[in-house]
Amino acid sequence: MNDLQDKLEQLRVDAEDCMLISRLATDPAKRDLFARLAGQLHLMVAEVETVIGAKATPSRKSSGESGTKSPV
Repeated sequence: MNDLQDKLEQLRVDAEDCMLISRLATDPAKRDLFARLAGQLHLMVAEVETVIGAKATPSRKSSGESGTKSPV
């Protein structure tokens, strides 16, 4: 899991770097390009966070027993 955390942090840094470059760029085409790259990297960050969250809280498979008795 540490590997995913490391990758997540690197994606965050890269996204922020792209956003900074976008803000500082004087060429409108470069500004747009780096803004789009930052957006895509932010989407990747969200996806990796979802994967990490799913691994941290494994889903419970329904085995037919919920731990409570039904009133039959």
